[in-house]
Amino acid sequence: MDKFSKIRRILILILAFNWLVAFSKIAYGLITKCVSMTADGFHSFGDGASNIIGLIGIWAASRPRDETHPYGHKKFETIATLGIAVILFAVSFNIIKEAVERMIHPVMPDVRVMSFVLMALTICINIFVMRYEQKKGRQLASDILICDSLHTRSDIFASFAVVGTLISIRLGFSFLDTIVAGMIAVLIAKSGIDIIKASSNVLCDGNVLANTTIKEAVNGIGGIRSIHKIRTRGRQDDIHVDLHVTIDAKLHVDQAHEISHKIESTLKRKISGVTDVSVHIEPCK
Repeated sequence: MDKFSKIRRILILILAFNWLVAFSKIAYGLITKCVSMTADGFHSFGDGASNIIGLIGIWAASRPRDETHPYGHKKFETIATLGIAVILFAVSFNIIKEAVERMIHPVMPDVRVMSFVLMALTICINIFVMRYEQKKGRQLASDILICDSLHTRSDIFASFAVVGTLISIRLGFSFLDTIVAGMIAVLIAKSGIDIIKASSNVLCDGNVLANTTIKEAVNGIGGIRSIHKIRTRGRQDDIHVDLHVTIDAKLHVDQAHEISHKIESTLKRKISGVTDVSVHIEPCK
């Protein structure tokens, strides 16, 4: 099974967990008129929607290289993470809107023992999902899984805030329900900003590797006088390296080509994720 098939299966499994959690919170939140629990449910629903976007992104990214995309389609997975951020911003806006309406028209939530039981169960599920996504995301170098784990992490924090709100309501501080809903909205928006920051580094060709990492990897290859103008870009599983190498001007073109080939094979062997290396040979004056 290839990488994209594994990610696809993981996303489908996580989608089932996320929507189970989401519908449970939303339904019970509406029944008990607890706006913070309902807001947390919509946050979890956003998790599920982001999984669907992830599946679409993985489908696009898994296509092989062609004439119009000679570097492949892997960045489509990164682009899909921007869709997750958009969903987070939309959910955040709707929660704030609901919180403002609740402030204008106050409602006393009905907090029961079952409210705490439901929140405890959903928190346990989310912790499992977050850890599983983080582990698989690192193993498979998947932007979708790593960004979605950030989304799930914010859901866990929001759920703990809801638990605190439920306790406050039981103690007679029902106004905290609306305040915590607003805090959850801010937390959701922050997760969206974090995802955009991570994705923009890939899409705008930010450096992936430190120059020292490249120099250390090729150190020891005979014939090299110096290395400079090192550039790296791409995703962690699809790193492109450009560098200039100075060699003895008296070397034959065949020898220069052999040095270039050694640099390419060495970088691909020593640094995980390097898929393309462009070496510019310069004569040493």
